Amino acid sequence: MLGRMTQTADARVTPSLDLTQGRDWARLSAAFLVCAAAVVLFAIHARPEGYIPLVAGVALGLWADRELGKDLVLIALGQAIISTISLEADLTNAGIARFTVALSLAVLVPWALARWVLGHGGVKFPVRTGRQWTRAQWWYLGIVIVAGYLLLPFYFIGSGAYMNWPDLSGDTDVARLFVGVNAVGIWDELFFICVVFALLCRHFPLWWANGLQTLVFVSFLWELGYREWAPVFTIPFALIQGWLFAKWKSFSYVVTVHLLFDAVVFAALVHARHPEMFDIFITAP
Repeated sequence: MLGRMTQTADARVTPSLDLTQGRDWARLSAAFLVCAAAVVLFAIHARPEGYIPLVAGVALGLWADRELGKDLVLIALGQAIISTISLEADLTNAGIARFTVALSLAVLVPWALARWVLGHGGVKFPVRTGRQWTRAQWWYLGIVIVAGYLLLPFYFIGSGAYMNWPDLSGDTDVARLFVGVNAVGIWDELFFICVVFALLCRHFPLWWANGLQTLVFVSFLWELGYREWAPVFTIPFALIQGWLFAKWKSFSYVVTVHLLFDAVVFAALVHARHPEMFDIFITAP
C-alpha cells in the first residue's frame, strides 16, 4: 500500500506504492488536489477558486491517512500564505516588503508546525552534510551555466517574456533585481524542495513526490514571470532539483545550482532591457 513502509538495503525507510489499492488512490488524489491547486492559485491566478481543491485535498488526505493529511495541511498553509500577495516581480520597497514577509512565513510556518506541533523532522535544511561534492556534481554546475547561457537570452528576448519583469528604469533597479532574483532563488529551494518535496517524500516514492512538487514549483514560476514557453525548461529544472536533493541530501548544492542559473537569468534580463549591458550572449535575437 501507499502508506506501507518498506526497508531498503541501506536501512533507510521509503514509502511504497500500490495503485491497485483503493485507499492508495485516495491518498494520491489528495496530494494531487493540494499540489494542483497551485496551478489554479498561481498559474491561472483564480482566487478564491484555487482554495477549493486545496481544502478538498487536505480533507481527503485526513480521511485517507491522518499522517499524510497533517503534512498536506503544512503544504496547503504554505501555498495559502503565498497566495495572499501578487507574485509578479515588483522592485518597489512595498513590493520587496510583501515578498519578504509572505515568502518567509510560507517556509517558517510549515517548518515550525512540523517541528513543534507534529513532532517530526520532515522539514529541514541540510547545509553542512559532511560530504565533499563529487566530480559529477562539479560537472553539472558547469552544464547549468552553459545551458542557461545558451537558452535564457533566446527565451527572454525571443519570446518577449522579459516584458513580464520590471523595466529597470530606476537608478537602483538593476541592483534590486540582482538581490531579488537571488533571494527568490534561495527561497524556491527552501519551500518547493525542503518543504513541499521533503514532506511528500515521507508518503510517496521519489518520482511521485517529485512530479507533485513540480506542479507547485512551475505554477509559482509562471506567475513570477516565467511564461510563454518557459515550462519547456522550468519543468525539467524542477524535476532535476528534486532528484538532486533526494540523491545528495544537500540544500547547499541545490541552492548553488539554482543561483548559478539565476545569475544568467539576471544578466539576460538586464541585457534585454539595456542591450549595452552584458552584451555577451550569442543566442540573443
